[in-house]
Amino acid sequence: MASTKWYDYSFLALGLLIQVVTFYLSNTFQSVDIGYISLVSGCLGICSVCLTAQGNILTFVFGFTQVLTYTYLCVAQRFYGEIAINGYYFLTMIYGVYAWKRRLKRPEDSSKGKHFVSPRNLPPWTLIIIALLTLLVSWLAGIGLALWTDDTQPYLDAFTTVPALVAQVLMILVYREHWFIWLAVDGLSVALWLRAGDYCMAAQYAFWCANCLYGIRRWKTLASN
Repeated sequence: MASTKWYDYSFLALGLLIQVVTFYLSNTFQSVDIGYISLVSGCLGICSVCLTAQGNILTFVFGFTQVLTYTYLCVAQRFYGEIAINGYYFLTMIYGVYAWKRRLKRPEDSSKGKHFVSPRNLPPWTLIIIALLTLLVSWLAGIGLALWTDDTQPYLDAFTTVPALVAQVLMILVYREHWFIWLAVDGLSVALWLRAGDYCMAAQYAFWCANCLYGIRRWKTLASN
């Protein structure tokens, strides 16, 4: 228990340090000025995803604020898919608080306390079908964004938006498999923000990829307890 807490705090501290260092290096060595809102949003996002990986319901405290700051950044870049999905995040997180509270471990079930959820698993074929449908809809959404909007990166925007919609539902419903979808989304989001020149956001998503791997492992442990 003590070693797990030590790792959790260290991992969170590393993510926050990466955000701060990336912010200052970016503003020092590149021509595009990255505002403090990127740093704040990145730090809030780090806290939110680390708590999600731990299965800690307090993730929603940081999640609501991160959505608002990140939406501001997406408006500036005209990432319309990302803007839409953040409105979706905000609404689903309202339900997520209720859904996670229903899945909280009872104190007598776990030594980890009352803030941690008990995950569940999707059948393998269900996950495969969800993945294939998600790829198809992402491709169609990319075509739509390319044809009917001035989105600066329509296909990357679509392939980071549609799978995230699915992953968010699975996360809210406390299914372990959402981590695999988030891993793909976060990897593509690194490319999205690198091309936009915002290295603070790119660093956030790179850290989120590592957090997905940790979340896969941690939720497996939570499900077996």
